[in-house]
Amino acid sequence: MGVQENLIDTFAEFKELKNIDRSTLIGVMKEVFSSTLVKLYGEDSKFNVIVNDKTGDLEIWRTRTVVEDDDYDEIEDKYTKIPLSEAQKIDEDYEVGEEYSDEIRLQDFGRRAILALKQNLQAKIMEREKDNIYLKYKDRIGELITAEVYQVWKREILVRDEEGTELLLSKQDQIPSDKYRKGDTLKAVISSVELRNGSPIIKISRTSEKFLERLFEQEIPEIGDSGLITIKKIVRIPGERAKVAVESYDERVDPVGACVGMKGSRIHGIVRELHNENIDIVNYTTNMPLYIQRILSPAKISSLKIINEEKRVEVYLNPDQVSLAIGKGGLNIKLACQLLGYTIDVFRVSQEEDIDLDEFNDEIEQWVIDQLKAVGCDTALSVLELSKDELVRRTDLEDETIDDVIRILKAEFNK
Repeated sequence: MGVQENLIDTFAEFKELKNIDRSTLIGVMKEVFSSTLVKLYGEDSKFNVIVNDKTGDLEIWRTRTVVEDDDYDEIEDKYTKIPLSEAQKIDEDYEVGEEYSDEIRLQDFGRRAILALKQNLQAKIMEREKDNIYLKYKDRIGELITAEVYQVWKREILVRDEEGTELLLSKQDQIPSDKYRKGDTLKAVISSVELRNGSPIIKISRTSEKFLERLFEQEIPEIGDSGLITIKKIVRIPGERAKVAVESYDERVDPVGACVGMKGSRIHGIVRELHNENIDIVNYTTNMPLYIQRILSPAKISSLKIINEEKRVEVYLNPDQVSLAIGKGGLNIKLACQLLGYTIDVFRVSQEEDIDLDEFNDEIEQWVIDQLKAVGCDTALSVLELSKDELVRRTDLEDETIDDVIRILKAEFNK
């Protein structure tokens, strides 16, 4: 196989790349050949490089000026000139001063120059391919993709999307219960795209809130297609629990019901994709007390106090509702705080006869009572309902002082 055919094969190999268009490929080939020609024949030489965009066939035409034979012998740069006698061997009508064009075959370059040319061509095309991948996927951050697992390592998974582009799914971007083998398919969102040593590094995530948002858009037409429902905010602990605040622009559309679907048909698909992550869908409202009640569901709030300047809410519940508000492992209250953007402090409403703290000023110093009142503990039971650690955290009181207060209050009820 000749040199010409080798380079045509190279063109055929690279023209199938999905991330580089045909015109760019031809431009790179012309650039590389022109650079090689300059090295071989000098900067003043005139060449026309023609590449067939379908077959990769290559033609190189060199243009030289016809000069007298005697003048040619004295010219140092003979690459740009041709003696009259040589030109007239091709066509006897040539005259001095005219331009003479002839085709240069690749074989004329020499083996070493051809090898360097081919390597340079491959390097340039791969470089352009990497740049195009970076630019293309940089604009796709936050997009939902389906990809095939190609390689599984301890700390990350290498996957390939439908175009064959390699993407990375790190351990921290996987749901804890994710288990994949080579050949499996998975869904994720493109989370970041960066260039590292000239190569694009594309990372995907299954733990981000954006991933859950894209799943909602995919499964629920009122969010994805019609835009009747808007997702206001998503918070989640991947694989465990999530809270999604939604709002409808049409009073006739129940946003929570639309997201859940008939008998849970819509939300079940999302839950399965997230390996049974518990998803609470909350109807967003600007009515803050009502919103707090909704985000703490299924707990029923007895009363609450909103302290906006501290971005804090005090919530009072009957004893049987406290565990519901806090949730297993504290997940419900943690996510509720994140969704609201406020700290939520939970207090028990005692069913027993209570005693005002001021009644104890003969045993407890008034400044200590004032400290307790400042954090919402106005009565004896409201103090005893909190743990010692919680009292220390909320107040500036010493451990010993808290111990004394608890002992005095407990003694009163033990009577």
